[in-house]
Amino acid sequence: MSRPVGNTRLKSARVAAGYNSQQSLADAITATAPGFGIRGLTVGVRQVRRWESAAPPWPQPDVHRVLTHLLGQSMEELGFVPPWEESSRPARTPQQRGVADVRAEARLGVVPRMVAATTQPPSVARDFEAVTRSHRHLYWSVAPADLHPSVLEHARLGVALLPVTADPARRGLAAALAESYLLAGRIEFFDLRKPDRAGETLLRALQAAGEADDALLGAAVLAHTAFIPGWAGEREAAAERMTAARTYARRGAASAEFLAWLDAVEAECETRCGNTRAALNLIAHAEDTLEEGAEHATPAWMDWFSPARLAAFKGNVQLTAGHLPQARETLRAALDELLPEAEKQRSVLLGDLAAVEAAAGDPQSACEYASRALEQLAVTWYAAGMERVREARRALTAWQHEPCVRDLDDLLYAWGTTVSALQR
Repeated sequence: MSRPVGNTRLKSARVAAGYNSQQSLADAITATAPGFGIRGLTVGVRQVRRWESAAPPWPQPDVHRVLTHLLGQSMEELGFVPPWEESSRPARTPQQRGVADVRAEARLGVVPRMVAATTQPPSVARDFEAVTRSHRHLYWSVAPADLHPSVLEHARLGVALLPVTADPARRGLAAALAESYLLAGRIEFFDLRKPDRAGETLLRALQAAGEADDALLGAAVLAHTAFIPGWAGEREAAAERMTAARTYARRGAASAEFLAWLDAVEAECETRCGNTRAALNLIAHAEDTLEEGAEHATPAWMDWFSPARLAAFKGNVQLTAGHLPQARETLRAALDELLPEAEKQRSVLLGDLAAVEAAAGDPQSACEYASRALEQLAVTWYAAGMERVREARRALTAWQHEPCVRDLDDLLYAWGTTVSALQR
């Protein structure tokens, strides 16, 4: 049986550049990275071996920069096929492709396409971004299960357009593509509660942000990936991703709002991992950052954070830490300051206020807040909001025979609510 041919292009370029072994190239990448302002990058011989295999994986953006610098050729010339061109690869057997490839294509899909004879006009980036912007606005009112397929199909269109779009439009298109994948990942994690799928989608977002060379967008994607291990209680993995997010943010023009949001994300991860003291310190730092301000403007795509949202983060940390009077005051103020279109966040705040009153021994007030949250969820579904309501209901177990709790159960387990929860 003949052995599969490996990536001879990379091997030839490596030898031609004077790196006679895979180990010598790995060492050179590790040693050269700091000169590009990249810290903590380490490449081993096993990684180089994978690149020289029959199906080399596309390197991460930082490795991409160093590798092309050392070998003096583009990634395509080195035998790599970008993720958005996977549909143009020669067909591979399942054994060659591997389980990971099969799962990724099944979940995210790769749109078969004809190779365009000419490049797209420069306006393609602007037109594609207009749809991305519309999806961003629709997120706050359209049911996530309805919006998600459209966002994902739009991203697939961007994948097909990217190889036939020239710079500088290509970079704008890649940035909009990254934003579309980021939105899809947000829906998968926060609305549909599918963290594994969200992780794969956010990886695509990071790859597109790398093609756009947009460090700030990359930081936003990385911070979102920290939620996945953070909510699972995996503190070290969440902290590592937040370190990466902050590193990327330093390379971009981060606004005070953006930096405060990074603190809030890390605070939520710390809270989920049981470290409320560290979380409260992070929230205090975020408040100071917002008060001091910064010279840079917040990017238009960052529409998920505001001082009221920071207060919502703070109130949840105070609730978890058992600081009930402070949590009540913070959450009520955040609810008053929330913009009318922030309906999803409203259900979260109402759920947390219900949990505060349950912990304070006031089941009547707790049920009133939880009922309001359920009414909001009936209008705008949000899985994170429903989780907060369920947490509040569990805290009401001691009063489960009280009329107010039974009335709450009638709402919580109504036909529509129950079917919707099971569907999602």
